[in-house]
Amino acid sequence: MAKLSIKQLRDFPSVEEILQEKKIISVIESMPRPIVVSIIREVIGDLKLEIEKKKEILFADLMHKIINQLNFWKRKEISSVVNATGIVVHTNLGRAPLSETLFDEIKKHVTGYGNIEFDNQTGKRGKRGEACEKYLATLAKSESATVVNNCASALFLILNTFANRKNVILSRGELVQIGGGFRIPGILKKSGAKLSEIGTTNITIKDDYENAIDSKTGLILKVHQSNFKQAGFVEETSIQELVSLGKEHKIPIVNDLGSGVFISTKEILGYNEPTVQQSVKQGADITCFSGDKMLGGCQAGLIVGQKEYIDKIKKNPLFRTMRVDKIVYSILEKLLTIYLNDNYKTDVKLWSILSTPESLLYKRGKAILKSLSNHEGLTVEASKAFVGGGALPESEIPSVAITFNDKFNPNKLLRKFRELATPIIGRIEDGRFMIDLKAVDESELSYLANAIKKIIE
Repeated sequence: MAKLSIKQLRDFPSVEEILQEKKIISVIESMPRPIVVSIIREVIGDLKLEIEKKKEILFADLMHKIINQLNFWKRKEISSVVNATGIVVHTNLGRAPLSETLFDEIKKHVTGYGNIEFDNQTGKRGKRGEACEKYLATLAKSESATVVNNCASALFLILNTFANRKNVILSRGELVQIGGGFRIPGILKKSGAKLSEIGTTNITIKDDYENAIDSKTGLILKVHQSNFKQAGFVEETSIQELVSLGKEHKIPIVNDLGSGVFISTKEILGYNEPTVQQSVKQGADITCFSGDKMLGGCQAGLIVGQKEYIDKIKKNPLFRTMRVDKIVYSILEKLLTIYLNDNYKTDVKLWSILSTPESLLYKRGKAILKSLSNHEGLTVEASKAFVGGGALPESEIPSVAITFNDKFNPNKLLRKFRELATPIIGRIEDGRFMIDLKAVDESELSYLANAIKKIIE
């Protein structure tokens, strides 16, 4: 553009002229043209107001503002990041990571047409998710199972099916809130159920439940405190005790486990998280949990339990509004197969990450520093990682981090790594920037090393 500044409205370039600028072309390659045009018009519209206030605008400033806005929206698109936070099931980074192997396996089943609701044997309409439900029930050792789009909707559906306009008994110590402002009392109210709070924050005994039961009681709900722990003078009522009450009064017992782990976590993490099989064995009529936390899969709400209750849930008209598609069913079928074959340590990426020994992480960190021509101020140190995702709040996992000493500005580093083409998301601890290696995939190490070199130089 010939002019260096804009002094009046007629000096503004047209949208088409801006689209021909080399700097713009390089930014908008993968962006939809209507979005690009809309953003350019918005920026020009805002700057026209400044001209009306008799302000001169440089063409360079116009281009800078447009490019900034284009990049802003481009970075809003779903993209890969390197998780160097030390939180393995990171809610903001997509929770449990899926392996490329698992995704490759389902690719041929989810592209094109499939038998999502077609019976290949009879040639007639089939039932959605039959194999997945069979595998899930078998793994949980329950009579029946089903799947909806997330654990919140699973709980909502259960409450609406069995406690609409009825009372739900719940301990005050289990009136939990999880990420994003989701609160158990809120979803309970929206489901049509009425909350019957019992006990105190730290102690709820069997008598509290029994005294609250009346003719309007729809179910007894137990919510696993998966994202926090109480210590000291505390007491809670076990599932077994609640089951005996439920049988006596013919009231279903619902256990919201949240994290949904199917294996003993003691060996890998040194701490036992309640398993789905335990909940079923202890007699819970219905157990619900997430698919993208400790199961290591995709977002889904999984429900297992007695067949009579699962059948009623699936007959609820709201069930259709919460059903999942062929992609989710395909992922879950392959994932559950891995668990049934006892190959989870190697074939489920989450457990592969959690099983990686500290010694190997230390070796990887040292190799990265060795690849740098100058690593002054950088050290490889022991650190603590966490499962995250509202699971195992007590369990610190031994890890290793590349740590930048206090000569580096930690907030600046946090931003610089985040602004990379593939962002590297680290953390600040004790005033120092850290790249925790626990959740960093082996395939990402080369990129990580090059990024560190580029930024520190």
